[in-house]
Amino acid sequence: MNQPQDGSTELDRTVTKRAVYPVFQPVISLRSGRVAGYEALARGPAGSELRNPAELFAQAQRAGRLTELDWVARAAAFRAAMAAGLPWDVPLFVNVEPSTMGSACPAGLTDTIETASRELQVVMEITERSLSDDPAALLTSVARVRGQSTRIALDDVGVNPASLSLLALLSPEIIKLDRHVVQGRPTHETAQVVNAVLAESERTGAIILAEGIETERHLAAAISMGATLGQGWLLGRPGPLPSDFERPDTDLPYSTAPDTGARTPFEVARRRRRATRATKRQLIPLSKHLESMSEHAPEATVLLGAFQGAQHFTEHTRHRYLSIAGKGALTAVFGHGIAPQPAPGIRGGPLADDDPLTAEWTVIVLGSYFSGGLFARQLPTTCEREADREFDVIISYDRSLVAEAARTLLSRLAPVS
Repeated sequence: MNQPQDGSTELDRTVTKRAVYPVFQPVISLRSGRVAGYEALARGPAGSELRNPAELFAQAQRAGRLTELDWVARAAAFRAAMAAGLPWDVPLFVNVEPSTMGSACPAGLTDTIETASRELQVVMEITERSLSDDPAALLTSVARVRGQSTRIALDDVGVNPASLSLLALLSPEIIKLDRHVVQGRPTHETAQVVNAVLAESERTGAIILAEGIETERHLAAAISMGATLGQGWLLGRPGPLPSDFERPDTDLPYSTAPDTGARTPFEVARRRRRATRATKRQLIPLSKHLESMSEHAPEATVLLGAFQGAQHFTEHTRHRYLSIAGKGALTAVFGHGIAPQPAPGIRGGPLADDDPLTAEWTVIVLGSYFSGGLFARQLPTTCEREADREFDVIISYDRSLVAEAARTLLSRLAPVS
């Protein structure tokens, strides 16, 4: 890293002086060949090693200035797009670090960010890896920006196939297939990624965008994978925005997570399904069956369990969840007295005494193809034997219901330190 004479690093000077500028790569409709939007790509000062965005952001992360750089790059993209007269009809894709989404905008950039939110059709791109890093914080941030009519694109899909089961929790409007999926040879792993993405697109209406289209073979592969939008040097290289714009013939979908006001999984399920009565003795095999669906799934899944109190997360159960967490996308348990990390690879959600979830027993399994949930609420009865405790119970395999219930749990996860 270069060290200027004043003692500051080149990175410090770049971020402080906001010497970041954007180039724009077109997003193309694979059906018509027309421009469907532009992605803003950040560049550092010309002639500097920081001109390379990978080096720029890597140095910023090491220096603890990633959040500030992310805001600076986003504001630079917005400023350039508005100066070029980019109309609202033409979507602008911007890359966003998930940690930035929940941070305060630095002084001097607020007006640009707020004006852009009104005048531009913004699509925020977040990387696939961020789904499992801190899902609670990410989902909270996504809900906030969706309230500003901002769409979400999930970038680099296919880099980590284990995160495919988390797609339903985020519900992105655009799913971007990573260039390695598009350019590589067909494999079992590629087929798993493509089939999971196609299934999510069919369920939700999300658009598939293929990255890295550099040859006619890549283009044919992208189309065979269900992509209707594409990016790559064959379709258009990064550069300045044009002097005039044509209205795209592709309208991007917009999804909103239902705001039911439900605070717990059972409340979510009760709004759509009728409950039955069962004892703890009757629920145990049902619970273990759902957990086994996660344990024996051909893919990494999300497994969430709410145990009321830590005393019900027994040593036997802990070992069972440990074996699942080893190959899972996300495994988390909740209860009063649960530790933030009750076991290696398992996330914890400690519950307060007055949390209504302490009266519920929940098991949720969510994968690319299978979804299921057991939602039970204990009845206020007195039983001499633990096995005779009674619950109102709902079991559902409705993916949207299960995903909504899972979101109420993830909001209680202990933050990643």
